[in-house]
Order: sequence, then C-alpha cells, then structure tokens
Amino acid sequence: MSLMEPPEETLASVAMVDYGLGNLRSATRGLERAGADVTITDDPADFHDADGIVLPGVGAFSEGMDNAGPFREPLREAVDRGQPVFGICLGMQMLLTSSEEADHAGEGEVEGLDFIPGRNVRFAEGQKVPHMGWNELHVERDHPLVAGVDGEYAYFVHSYYARPDDEDAVVATTDYGVSFPSIVADESGLVFGTQFHPEKSGETGLRILKNFVELCADR
Repeated sequence: MSLMEPPEETLASVAMVDYGLGNLRSATRGLERAGADVTITDDPADFHDADGIVLPGVGAFSEGMDNAGPFREPLREAVDRGQPVFGICLGMQMLLTSSEEADHAGEGEVEGLDFIPGRNVRFAEGQKVPHMGWNELHVERDHPLVAGVDGEYAYFVHSYYARPDDEDAVVATTDYGVSFPSIVADESGLVFGTQFHPEKSGETGLRILKNFVELCADR
C-alpha cells in the first residue's frame, strides 16, 4: 500500500478539539488518510473514549488559552489516563508553561497547559518573521512520531518557538537562524507536538500523522 493511500480499515479513534482556533478540516482529512476515525468536538466528554486527542491551533497564544480554558482540566485528566495528546503549531506551544507572545502583545503572563515545562520565545530581532515555508527536520532522539522522517521537509508558519526546560523534551530540531525545537514531547512520550503543520506537509506530514495513529492504536 502506498503511504498516500488510506488504509482499508480504521486503526484508531481520534478526538479533534474544537476550541475555535485551528485548521480542523485539513487536519481531519490528513488523519483520516492516516487511518483515523476523527470526531471534531467541543465536548470534553468525547475525550474519554478516544484512542488519542489532537489539539490544533492557528493564532495567538493568549486567545488560544482563553478559548481552551474549558478543556484544560479534561486534557489533564486525559494525560493522566495515558491517552496520547498531539498539539499542532499553536496547539504545540500551548502544551508548554508560558509564552513571550502574551507579554509582547501587552497581555501579561498567560499560563499554558504546562504538560511540557518551558516557554515559547520569539525569534530574535532582525530575523524575518513569521518563519514561513518548507524547512528540514533533524531528529534528535527516538520517538514513535518521527519514524522515517529524519532529514525530510515540513511546512512551517510561526513567529515563536518552544524552549523546553528539559533538553530531553526536544525530539527534532529545525534551523532558522537558530536551531529550534520543531517536535517536542513530555517525559512519558505520550504528550507531544509539532511546530509545523503535518496536514500541509505532504508525504512527510502524512507519515507523521500515520505514526501518531499507529501509536494511538497500540495503546
């Protein structure tokens, strides 16, 4: 079977969190092609029976956390149950403790989900932002999400990047004037995120989505 062809049967069920920000349709299509049965939901009750949860996101950190407020505790409970949680772009940044973006916008300190201790920081002055377009992934350590993607290219659109407290949280890096984490994961390996958009990243993105679905199926 070609990677670009969907599997003949559903491999895992995935809850896509609808909190008002995110490219839900294209992410859903990508996950379906990877073998997932996707439920787009704004009801945390749907998290419990899902094999995995996806937190998408496009926009500002503070707005994202405001909108995601009702999901904070249900997501924590899902993590405690050992369900895989996958943050995409802003969704990945929300997995961290805080972000300079809120300060930069004059909104003060905004608390992230704090699943991966650390802070999101802005690219340095003089660096063109947003970082937009295709860039290379350098796998730094083993993780199921990155099987088969070292040296491949993914599609980015962002002005801030994650700076985890623990270097072991960095799964893959990308160079853009500075080497920044493009994939991060918590100590359990079950909470992770990509700074890029896998649903816009062609076969590389589909491989990552398929790796995620297979991880969910194995739980």
